[in-house]
Amino acid sequence: MAACTVSTAVVSNARLATKEHGAASSSSCRSVVSFGAQPASLWKTFGVSKTQGKGVVMMAKKEINESLLTPRFYTTDFEEMEQLFNQDINKNLNQAEFDALLQEFKTDYNQTHFVRNAEFKEAASKIQGPMRQIFVEFLERSCTAEFSGFLLYKELGRRLKKTNPVVAEIFTLMSRDEARHAGFLNKGLSDFGLALDLGFLTKARKYTFFKPKFIFYATYLSEKIGYWRYISIYRHLKENPEFQCYPIFKYFENWCQDENRHGDFFSALMKAQPQFLNDWKAKLWSRFFCLSVYITMYLNDTQRNDFYQGIGLDTKKFDMHVIIETNRTTARIFPAVPDVESPEFQRKLDRMVEYNQALIKIGESDAPGALKNLQKIPIIAQFAAEVLAMFLMKPVESGSLDFVDFEPQVVY
Repeated sequence: MAACTVSTAVVSNARLATKEHGAASSSSCRSVVSFGAQPASLWKTFGVSKTQGKGVVMMAKKEINESLLTPRFYTTDFEEMEQLFNQDINKNLNQAEFDALLQEFKTDYNQTHFVRNAEFKEAASKIQGPMRQIFVEFLERSCTAEFSGFLLYKELGRRLKKTNPVVAEIFTLMSRDEARHAGFLNKGLSDFGLALDLGFLTKARKYTFFKPKFIFYATYLSEKIGYWRYISIYRHLKENPEFQCYPIFKYFENWCQDENRHGDFFSALMKAQPQFLNDWKAKLWSRFFCLSVYITMYLNDTQRNDFYQGIGLDTKKFDMHVIIETNRTTARIFPAVPDVESPEFQRKLDRMVEYNQALIKIGESDAPGALKNLQKIPIIAQFAAEVLAMFLMKPVESGSLDFVDFEPQVVY
């Protein structure tokens, strides 16, 4: 799953589509597997240092607030997933296409790609001051997002093994990719004297429940937007090597093809479930998830201007490039997408940034909690009105159920 994991929490955490699923399971959701037993409002990052000679690991604990914009962990109704991929029930399954995709994943083009060298630690030692903390946050968020994908794909691979072994194996191989990405990012954190305790994250994070069709929409978008983020950063730094301050970006060219293959797989999954693509509800949900992903990324990135400036990018121009390219790619499969190329689209995004910054400023003030809540109400209302107005913009009708036979492709 991409570094920009889907957060459908634009307003009130998109509770139209989700619910928080913690440790307790009622009789009405026995078919839902929860990975974590202890939901927590905070997740922890552990700084690691070793005592000379004894090799004793000393853990320095740091807590980071979990907000609506932080990467999320997902769970779903696995019994419904099993029904969707049961060949006796679903006659739309194109096993030939899944077989072709499986061979792509088995080839494992990046098996030997994620090999570190001495350049990593040397580059990290040169990153000092505020930029150092910015890089740490980038690695933390990216690692968390990739690890989230690993957990979801691993469980889907396990649960679908009997129902559809081919689809199950693809999910397992995608979890391999995500684990590899997360491990590589976590190793990068060690260059800065830190490491994520991924076992703690597994147990302590809240898991957001998505119905299977929402998993398809959200994860497809997450993978495709991840592709465009990675390849765009790679191309920029290749053309402007003076901003290549840390070697992890040199790996993005091959890395992004994992994201692209994952997205292609979810495209095939949706083609096998035409009810998710061919009616008016599908059009509404497609637009909703597109906007959720685009708005979340834009708000996240504009809070981190220093990071993008540090690698020579204009944050808003970069984000709009990624949004437009992702939207064009998504239009090949989704029945409707937002008109992101309308000038009004970015104007609305920029107004949301202003409202978000105002909310952050109130939150950081010394005013009493009750007063803060009152101050936030009109701003939240303005933000919600802007989101609604964006949703009501005339969409671009897109997508098709008349697909050509699958051919693995590199899209850049």
